[in-house]
Amino acid sequence: MDLKGYIIDKSKELNIDIIGFTGCEPFYNIKDYLMTRQRENKQTEFEERDIDKRINPKLIFPECKTIIVIGLSYNTRLKERVDYKLKGLLSKSSWGLDYHIVLKNKIENLIKEIERIRDFNYRYFVDTGPLIDREIANKSGIGYYGKNCSIINDEYGSFVFIGHILTDLDIETHSNTLESQCSDCNICISYCPTGALEEPFQLNPKKCISYLTQTKDKIPYELRDKMGTKVYGCDTCQLVCPKNNDAKKSTHEEFLPKEIKRYIDIEEVLSISNRQFKGKYGGMAGSWRGKNILKRNGIIALGNMKDKNNIKLLEPLLWDQNSMIREYAAWAILKIDYEYGKEVVKKRLEVEKEENTRLEMKNLIKHFIHKDYQQK
Repeated sequence: MDLKGYIIDKSKELNIDIIGFTGCEPFYNIKDYLMTRQRENKQTEFEERDIDKRINPKLIFPECKTIIVIGLSYNTRLKERVDYKLKGLLSKSSWGLDYHIVLKNKIENLIKEIERIRDFNYRYFVDTGPLIDREIANKSGIGYYGKNCSIINDEYGSFVFIGHILTDLDIETHSNTLESQCSDCNICISYCPTGALEEPFQLNPKKCISYLTQTKDKIPYELRDKMGTKVYGCDTCQLVCPKNNDAKKSTHEEFLPKEIKRYIDIEEVLSISNRQFKGKYGGMAGSWRGKNILKRNGIIALGNMKDKNNIKLLEPLLWDQNSMIREYAAWAILKIDYEYGKEVVKKRLEVEKEENTRLEMKNLIKHFIHKDYQQK
């Protein structure tokens, strides 16, 4: 039996958009790059620290012979508007049902189909393993690297979720990585809000808004200013990419937003309980960091709106139990109205017991004095 052909046919029956196969040889071609990123402190807390585990499939699954890679398009359309007064923008990656759930289901069903005709050993991952998904995808031939570091498929563009299965199956694999077709186009680099695309094919993730909306680390003031009203993820470099203009649209209804309609109601997120948050937003990919991170991002969005009417929502947050929320609320209020903000933040300082939070609020008052002076 043609095992590869069988798997491809079954993937189509399961409505898997893209499938590829590659070997399990280490990705030595990117080791130096990863080491440089690590030295320059550009590695995020979400990445495996052991670089060898990032590039060598056999350290993850010693029996590995072939990696099966699947891709699902999430290039969905939605024109419906919401009536939220204060809208926090969500990346397409978090519009519908959590993609980890959807891809996991597709992979498990594909594994069952393979097991019908062949016993085999495997491990599978959906954005959860130490290996670099995009490098595996590139080597499997399902797409090439764009200058924004996304994998671009000729048919579906770059709005594609990737999962992979490490197997002990002997399957003919794709042997050549696909060369980039970006040519002299640099639109994604020009439009990146934070300059995270520092060079073609080189992303500084710690400046990327997608990362900033997920990290628990303190976000630098100058990067908060550039986050706009994005509360989870960022699609800018993909939305401006010409390769997505005529890309095939997704047929996966799971990725269509049913409850949230592309946006989060910022006013609601600032006040709902953890239980209410899990009930309404728990099924979306962006919920994995918890309510307080999205609440923090909503506060940043309010600060960037610069609407004095929003201070009434922010001022009570100076008394929030979470010190991170208190600090970001102080930042947003001072950004919207420095003179008023200075007085209410000083009032909070009179009772603030956490030394780091006291220091942060004092620094914020000084920061906005300096910023206001510079602007004048």
